[in-house]
Amino acid sequence: MNHEAIQLRQDSALQNAAPQNAAALQNAVSQQSAPVEKLIHLALPVRLIHMQNGERSGPELACTYDIHPRGARLLSFRDVKVGDLITVERGRNKSVCQVVWTAEPDSALRGQFTVECVEGSRTPWEEELRQVEEQYLPVIPDGPERKPGLIVRRGDQNRRRRPRYPIEGGADVAEIGGRSRMEGRLEQISEYGCQISAGDLLTPGTGLRLVLNMCDVSVALRGHVRYTAENRAMGVEFQEIRQGDRPLLDYVLNRLKKPRVEDFADLEVITEEMIADPASAG
Repeated sequence: MNHEAIQLRQDSALQNAAPQNAAALQNAVSQQSAPVEKLIHLALPVRLIHMQNGERSGPELACTYDIHPRGARLLSFRDVKVGDLITVERGRNKSVCQVVWTAEPDSALRGQFTVECVEGSRTPWEEELRQVEEQYLPVIPDGPERKPGLIVRRGDQNRRRRPRYPIEGGADVAEIGGRSRMEGRLEQISEYGCQISAGDLLTPGTGLRLVLNMCDVSVALRGHVRYTAENRAMGVEFQEIRQGDRPLLDYVLNRLKKPRVEDFADLEVITEEMIADPASAG
């Protein structure tokens, strides 16, 4: 089944449903794009069957990097584009999935892509998701190379161990051991922390679990609030990162380091030869 047929079935279901059921159905559809809550870094052998132009390719043996309730991150040696449909098989279980993200070809993640299941009674890794829990690792490994903590002094909030970059993204924030949960806007990020703006700020010292949605990827971390600024933003220091997410964080930071094309849009290039002013000569 191609992407157009799947979309047509979804749209038709919304149009033919009773008004009271249409809202519930639309909500279920929108939830498919909600941030992933549970993601496991686990290598599972799978078989991929690519579908392009209505034709099925021969099977390709592959392996997962991460799995979650709606899909997985995989690696393929074939040309994969966003929107492609791929049948993912594991044992007797299989599901038709759609590619929703591909890594830049010149990045360390080249060949990797993320899929979301769009057809199938169950994901091929449903059992593993039930049995395995998320694991978190220190952002800074313990050992002799461990660097001192983030330094933030009153009136000197620009001192950081690593460069920070402006960024546009979303942040799902949950208080560890509490009930506070909020959505914010990601404004700045570095290797060891970030700044989030939100309507309701948490007090310094509060432990957090946050999922940062940026550059088409999601990264889950644990940390705590270091400071609040002007009652509109809070600085967060990272302490732990979800296993498997470190390459994704590095991917984002490397993208932010590259100069953007629009940064040079207003530059005027002068190609004419410069002629010395006779009055100023000699």
